[in-house]
Amino acid sequence: MNNVQRHTAKLLAKSRNLPPLLRAFLWGALAATALPPVHLLPALLFSIPAFLRLIDSAPNWRRVAILGWFYGFGLGIAGLYWITEPVLTEAKQFWWLVPFAAPLLASAVAFYTIIPAVAARLVPAGLGRIFVFAGAWTLSNLLQQFLFTGFPWNYWGTDWAIPGYAGDIFLQPAAIFSVYGLTLLTVLLSATPLFGSRGFVVLGVCLAAWAGFGYVRLQTPESETRVNAALVQPDFAEPPSFSRPALLSNWHRLLAMSSAGIKEGANVVIWPEAASPWLLDSDAGAREQLAAVTGTTPVIAGSLRVISKSDFRNSIVVTAGPQPPLAVYDKWKLVPFGEYTPKWIPLKIIPDLVGGGFTPGTGPKTIKNIPGLTPFGAIICYEAIFSGQIIDEQDRPDWIVNITDDAWFGDTAGPRQHFADVRLRAVEEGLPIVRVANSGISAVIDPFGRVLARMPLDYRGVLVAPIPQPQPMTVYAHFGLILPACISVLCFLFGLAYGTRKSCLPKGASSI
Repeated sequence: MNNVQRHTAKLLAKSRNLPPLLRAFLWGALAATALPPVHLLPALLFSIPAFLRLIDSAPNWRRVAILGWFYGFGLGIAGLYWITEPVLTEAKQFWWLVPFAAPLLASAVAFYTIIPAVAARLVPAGLGRIFVFAGAWTLSNLLQQFLFTGFPWNYWGTDWAIPGYAGDIFLQPAAIFSVYGLTLLTVLLSATPLFGSRGFVVLGVCLAAWAGFGYVRLQTPESETRVNAALVQPDFAEPPSFSRPALLSNWHRLLAMSSAGIKEGANVVIWPEAASPWLLDSDAGAREQLAAVTGTTPVIAGSLRVISKSDFRNSIVVTAGPQPPLAVYDKWKLVPFGEYTPKWIPLKIIPDLVGGGFTPGTGPKTIKNIPGLTPFGAIICYEAIFSGQIIDEQDRPDWIVNITDDAWFGDTAGPRQHFADVRLRAVEEGLPIVRVANSGISAVIDPFGRVLARMPLDYRGVLVAPIPQPQPMTVYAHFGLILPACISVLCFLFGLAYGTRKSCLPKGASSI
């Protein structure tokens, strides 16, 4: 046995002294260390095999479901702990929610883990079970994107968004089958220790082939447009102050930073989500002040819009001078419990700051006919996590603007996990993304997910960088979510057919 196998055997042996439900929770928490920003991927080589052993040892289906929930709860509580951070910023009003925010969210997301756990028991231990489990896990992730408003966060495919060249290489298959395909591969390969030495050989060969594909794909030469973007990261405090002196201070900071970006050669200025203290869509005076600084240079600004007394929008407003805006985009994927309360929730949770919540926009949009700019797609904050739903594929843009305000989540894993998702969207769509965040991470990302320029968290500054050229439409951009869904179904069906025929665990390897 090699060192990894020895350590695996020792860890599994020690864990057997703990109650099964506690073991499931701890193995799930260990799996969370593979997520950004830790990226401890070898943890999955322990966690997933151990979880499959627990499933096998469960006496009945009910116990399997409970084990699945506890595993998912451990994964969620360790991966989503940071969700408490915005509650702490409003502790005077929501102090009662502080100890419950992360556990409540984790407990809800944990129900999705029941699906692959129960599915795994459909077939005997062996290769078939692993394929059934991997297919069901990925299909469960797909459901998570759509059910109950959708919350596609912290998928194992994002584990590979490692900062630097290694991450660049391993993200490339996402251009074919997205974060869901990466998740499927991750689950399959993480189960290989169950097959002893042969399993580790398979793991090594597959990782080598995966890295080889990524390396070859990255040999495409980088190319840039002649457009330089000024990424304005003002680092405004959260929660914001709405006093007039504070609003004026923020406005003057934005104007000064925009001016600095133009002096450095920027052809377009981009502000983060809801950065403007004034309603640029309707405030002609604010646009005149802005134009006095930026002239006719396009400004892509995060700004709220008020349509009526009960219709408020979280928007992007594009200006180029004092005249009315050239284009607007309204966020259509709103954050549940942050920007609105879902209708199926009987309690009113959103405070009456904006009439009870925001109104969603109509969907992805390509913004055209902006002087000096090629067509671009717009996504605001939370929308970036929805793979396959971020642009209008029928009117494909040349690049994407992503504005956000992650300052609410402080210097935690949250903003870094969000940034990892954005890198994946660039690879999936084959389009560059210019991401501008209030307090970071702001960056220019090329169509291969490579970070060409960036500003870190909790930093105030202006970054001027060229916008990369787009790549041809990727396989995933062409077929969309149907492709990873079909691959996952085939994986599940193969495992079902193989597993019902016989168990395929090699001689000498331990049972799952």
